[in-house]
Amino acid sequence: MTGLIILNKHENITSFRAAALVRGITGEKRVGHTGTLDPMATGVLPVMLGGATKFCELLPSHDKSYRAKLLLGVTTDTLDITGAVTSQRHVDVTADEFKAALSRFTGDIEQLPPMYSAVSKDGVRLYMLARQGIEVEREKRSVTVYSAETVFADEQKGEYVIDVCCSAGTYIRTLISDLGEALGCGAIMTGLCRTKANGFTLEAARTVAELEELIKQGRLSEALIPVDEALSEYPSVRVTENQSVRFKNGGSLDVKRLGKKLPPGLIRVYSPDGDFLGLGEIKADGGEMSVKRVLVNK
Repeated sequence: MTGLIILNKHENITSFRAAALVRGITGEKRVGHTGTLDPMATGVLPVMLGGATKFCELLPSHDKSYRAKLLLGVTTDTLDITGAVTSQRHVDVTADEFKAALSRFTGDIEQLPPMYSAVSKDGVRLYMLARQGIEVEREKRSVTVYSAETVFADEQKGEYVIDVCCSAGTYIRTLISDLGEALGCGAIMTGLCRTKANGFTLEAARTVAELEELIKQGRLSEALIPVDEALSEYPSVRVTENQSVRFKNGGSLDVKRLGKKLPPGLIRVYSPDGDFLGLGEIKADGGEMSVKRVLVNK
């Protein structure tokens, strides 16, 4: 079985465990996922099956969208509700003040990766150090928040829900923590749902229960997305039969003989019959297209 399943991950499991559940449901041994979600987070998690796993790191990153819940007046060591409380402060913030402060966190901003994250420092994941009570220096990263909107506000309880559209690598926990500091009271994330990733939305995602029902009905193919659909951002070219054989065997193709003007970068390659063969790559000089990855349907 080769392709993608867009999983609507549920709470309290790791992304690795979520992918393992898909493995158990589908019976496909080769399974991988892109865009790790924290255990407390839910939502869009693309899971690659079979030959599609070789394309995991080649998926266009795209921008991501989230719906997050937060609470003002509290801080924790993890920046979310799962951590140990490090401070509690008085909250005197109106909804209008909250919205005004949130608007200042749009555009290009700098973020310090949280200690409880999968970022590596000297080959060790930060969260592994954090669990040992070790805090190390981290470098700030530039990210882009395209939009951040308030969709629910309870001034009395200090509870808010926000929708955020941002670049890959943005930490919503950090955004909320920084927002809380800007408001002078601190804040933690209490819930998170990723609503879009790698070009796929929550509407296209299936829960584990839905996948189990589809497998019972023999309709699992309805949830399987062809790998080239996830790569649709890249230009495409249809090659001749001889070129198909050469490409599948790892041979480079002369760009001038492809019959189509193509830009440098990754290219989706198709057989004369329209079957997806894999990804080629054209270097800056544009002379030939080398093989980046061949799709193996096994």
